[in-house]
Amino acid sequence: MGELGRTLHAWRDRVTPEQAGLPAGGRRRAPGLRREELAQLAGLSVDYIVRLEQGRSDSPSVQVLTALARALRLSDAERNHLFVLAGEVEPSPGRVSAYIPPGVQRIVDQLDGAPLCVCDAAWTAITWNSLFAAMIGDPSQWHGRWRNIVYRHFVAPGDRVVQTPEQQRDFRIAMVTDLRASLARYPHDADLQALIDELRTRYDGFARLWDQPVVGFHRSERKTIQHPEVGAFTIDCDVLAVPGSDLRLVVYTAEPNTEAAEKLRLLSVIGLQALT
Repeated sequence: MGELGRTLHAWRDRVTPEQAGLPAGGRRRAPGLRREELAQLAGLSVDYIVRLEQGRSDSPSVQVLTALARALRLSDAERNHLFVLAGEVEPSPGRVSAYIPPGVQRIVDQLDGAPLCVCDAAWTAITWNSLFAAMIGDPSQWHGRWRNIVYRHFVAPGDRVVQTPEQQRDFRIAMVTDLRASLARYPHDADLQALIDELRTRYDGFARLWDQPVVGFHRSERKTIQHPEVGAFTIDCDVLAVPGSDLRLVVYTAEPNTEAAEKLRLLSVIGLQALT
């Protein structure tokens, strides 16, 4: 644990706030991230970061290690080394990965004018920018399977994205097609199999599509957002594949000088705060 703590501290020192998409803010004793900033980026408590760096914590979980690797912008080799230091098995190529390469993380940090999120091969949201959270709802408040886009769609339809019946069917077919392909690539991923089994068992709409030979693909499309504060607006949605991985970037953009563009600008100002 002592070596793990020293390594985490060294990696924290080399990441500047600008690289992490954070404001530099005031005088700093060191150019790297503060513990509070790393905790914010990784979704952990400051006290836990302190205990990790001081070697006073039990072995961190795979989820914690993955979050730290993402927040610290680690390369594949560095991420594997982090797992070894923590006494965990290196991420297996046979399981769905939640690792985000530094280049993809920079896209999330720098495209602050477009709502976007990054999902893994099972369509679980891994990270997102603040404008996505303001537009769709804050995923940090979603826990467990509720961060999975497919699960949320079948279990609790009727979120802020308004779909026509045709759009809903096309969306569902594309998602089922994706999950079939992911299961073929990761047949030994227990979490992925459990997700599919639950959806097939509990939701007839999913089961019918899963058992049919239907195939669908994601296309660029217009989506209507029904936002509780700024009202309805229509926006373009694109799903982009990340070369060399199974990550998907879901990116929303608005045409310049439109009502949607103005409402996005308003959301970027108010963030997650409710208008009064």
